[in-house]
Amino acid sequence: MKERQYASPTERFLKYVSVDTQSDPHAEVYPSTEGQRELLSLLRDELIKMGVPDVRQDEKYACVYAVIPSNMPEKTVTSIGFIAHTDTSDAISGKNVRARVIENFDGDDIVLNKEKNIVTRMSEFPEMKRLKGKNIIVTDGTTLLGADDKSGVTAIMEMAEYFCIHSEEKHGNICIAFTADEETGRGTDHFDIQGFGAHFAYTVDGDMLGDLAGENFNAAGAVVTVNGCSVHPGDAYGKMKNASGILQEFDRLLPQKERPEYTRGREGFYHLCEIRGSVEEAVAEYIIRDHDDDTFEERKRVFQAAADEINKKYGEGTLIVNMEDSYYNMKRRLDPHPEVMDNARKAMEKLGIEAIEKPIRGGTDGARLSFLGLPCPNLGTGGGNFHGRHEFLCIDEMEQTIELLKQIVREYASE
Repeated sequence: MKERQYASPTERFLKYVSVDTQSDPHAEVYPSTEGQRELLSLLRDELIKMGVPDVRQDEKYACVYAVIPSNMPEKTVTSIGFIAHTDTSDAISGKNVRARVIENFDGDDIVLNKEKNIVTRMSEFPEMKRLKGKNIIVTDGTTLLGADDKSGVTAIMEMAEYFCIHSEEKHGNICIAFTADEETGRGTDHFDIQGFGAHFAYTVDGDMLGDLAGENFNAAGAVVTVNGCSVHPGDAYGKMKNASGILQEFDRLLPQKERPEYTRGREGFYHLCEIRGSVEEAVAEYIIRDHDDDTFEERKRVFQAAADEINKKYGEGTLIVNMEDSYYNMKRRLDPHPEVMDNARKAMEKLGIEAIEKPIRGGTDGARLSFLGLPCPNLGTGGGNFHGRHEFLCIDEMEQTIELLKQIVREYASE
């Protein structure tokens, strides 16, 4: 029997988070950082070493693809895929991650860094109380952890190694892909769907164990540019057009309670992400989100109407909107293929995992892939508090996720 490459999934995960794969949203190359290429190459080598016969890495874009071929030649079995991304958010550093394993978590506040007084308080993160008695991984509070999405990467690699070691267990084609730059919104820009080879797939990129997401936001991004007129403030009467002030006026025309901090569940929003400017010119970047298709279109109309009102007041061309759709609700593409969600539900039920089905208040690579012809819901991994210094991973739940991926493969093999 082949030997495992790591003593445990935890050891594997800690190896992956030791590689700094923070992506750069301002880079013009893909992957946007060399750390991602480093981890992707490591994954390629590990897949080859574990005995996966079909492994390839895109020379230009670094994405890794692999297939564990079907061992059921007498039967046509659906080719199923699993996808995870290697990059971490640019919101906080992922360099020199100092991870710490807490065994039998007591459910109380966690002092991440006594010297810097960084504490994960249960009053601020009450959802962590459910992890009492379990084993978790945290950082020293100076970096994020990287559970998003190296826990997903770990789960897929562990699943792949299992089927390589246990070659006697029947399965269809198991297709695997690891991508870059998901956090920058470019994760699927160079995804080779045809070469990937799966009929259906699952992104393993959620948080809580049991998360099964078949619905996400419709999304648009908008860049608003205001052209002002700068003159000396002492002689400004009737002449100055303060671009920064006009931009604030525009923002006030949007529904003030329809912002992320006031919305939840299926409620959409307008979100001012970034603003910079002067009297002469001001620029703001917005994202627009809604689950409902019709409401999404109405939000874009409201946004443009606010721009029109500003131009009516200050003159045509004062405020310019460049708005583009980013991705759409994958529910449209999953509904015609109910077996994709059904098989995940069956697998969870057999393992005693409660399925938590709720719309994602965001997007995934799976949303884009679904619209490119690869129906692809999202699965949880056992992590939480992503994109920040309080990020954690529940080891117990990551291990259950590994079992879930195995069971999903079995569901397709038994059809």
